[in-house]
Amino acid sequence: MEETKRAAGILLALSSLPSEYGIGSFGQTARQWVDFLYSAGQKHWQILPLNPTSWGDSPYQSFSAFAISPYYIDLDALLAQGLLMKDELAGINWGKDADQVDYAALYREREPVLRKAFSRFKGGADYERFCAEQAFWLRDYALFMALKQKNNGRSWLEWEQDLRMRESDALVRAETTLGNDQAYHTFVQYMAFSQWNAIKDYANGRGIGIIGDIPIYVAMDSADVWANSELFLLDEQRKPIRVAGCPPDSFAAGGQLWGNPLYRWDRLDQSAYAWWLSRLRAGFALYDTIRIDHFRGFESYYAIPAGDPDASGGHWEKGPGFAFINAAQKAMPQAAIIAEDLGYLTEEVRDLLAASGYPGMKVLQFAFDSREPSNYMPYTYERNCVVYSGTHDNITSAGWFTSAPAEDIEAAKTYFGFRQTPEKREASWAFIRAALSSVANLAIIPMQDYLGLGSEARMNTPSTLGSSNWQWRLQPDALGNEAARALAGEIRAITALNGR
Repeated sequence: MEETKRAAGILLALSSLPSEYGIGSFGQTARQWVDFLYSAGQKHWQILPLNPTSWGDSPYQSFSAFAISPYYIDLDALLAQGLLMKDELAGINWGKDADQVDYAALYREREPVLRKAFSRFKGGADYERFCAEQAFWLRDYALFMALKQKNNGRSWLEWEQDLRMRESDALVRAETTLGNDQAYHTFVQYMAFSQWNAIKDYANGRGIGIIGDIPIYVAMDSADVWANSELFLLDEQRKPIRVAGCPPDSFAAGGQLWGNPLYRWDRLDQSAYAWWLSRLRAGFALYDTIRIDHFRGFESYYAIPAGDPDASGGHWEKGPGFAFINAAQKAMPQAAIIAEDLGYLTEEVRDLLAASGYPGMKVLQFAFDSREPSNYMPYTYERNCVVYSGTHDNITSAGWFTSAPAEDIEAAKTYFGFRQTPEKREASWAFIRAALSSVANLAIIPMQDYLGLGSEARMNTPSTLGSSNWQWRLQPDALGNEAARALAGEIRAITALNGR
């Protein structure tokens, strides 16, 4: 996807929107956010994966590569439909802080509310059409979630042997005994998809495209692996043989051990990559553009023996290369894809990116890293790329100026012309101006940077659990007050100044 015109957008997770129900939703504030983007002269809204969160509350470790999190369902819409009553929402504690997502509270409180709505749901032609269109993943997912709840949340690897191995008689019995629970999870997906599609239509109607995010890997404890085990590197008991991660480097002495199962690319090739193409088609039904996380894994991937304590014992193996890219481009010739090409790159990876024609990513914070050379300085960019001041995995730009190594900060101060360490807003806008003025066809800025926020607003710290990962939210009145209108005007002005 090569942009023909310069454009700009803002990165903001759906979960970060304000709402009174503990997390951002497909409700009125999502439309209010789209209105903010429109008034700020933006053409893109980049989000994080919408999938249900599992281990560590990360949207990159999900129970399904296709499903949408039930947390995002707009409860006010269910009230308007008569599926919920006001008193059923009264007194529920969705979390202590309005500017932080409390996933424990959501896990505890959200399902009983949605079960009440399900008890009043009557179905209909649109529901039946949705079930038929999504049948290639929905039935397995709904049964997986019903079985997971029956097993007290345990991984499918710990279920009874016949269910773990998906023996046909066991699946029939499960669908019979858990039919109502399976129907509940199907209803949840219908509501989530219907509401999100309405938000996307609203954004597109205002000239704003949605950039979605697809992790290259799926979680081991997912309906995807349980229902398609032959496509993953598993032993005869369906336990992983080798898992995904990154090798040791100057950033992590033991490397990064992600733990995701690896693909059997030979078997995917035999099916002409059918499962992956279904995944991409499903993504393009939800988004206008897709960012593929860890794109370099298509050229070669790092394989770590399952059970190793860290990533140091892994090795590189060849991925499908251009055969997969070619299959995707033949199936979806107009597909708009951004390749996340960060990290350790070889000439082979660069060649694959060039052959694909997809724009890669540039992260300005990496331009000043003194530990290793990089091509993130704006004067090195080609037009066909997407520049970010930082991503969801970076500290905010203001936070970077107080936490980066001293030599990196000095290099940035020299580049931006600062005599001393700048204040938060000045630091953020220095990165913003550099990104917007670069030759990159598309510039994406995290909302935290436009707000001039410090490290307290960081979305995620890679390779860590707990802390405040994935929790940051906008203040409840952040989109409707006079300051928001003034900020939208500032963003519109600097966007127009840079021809975006």
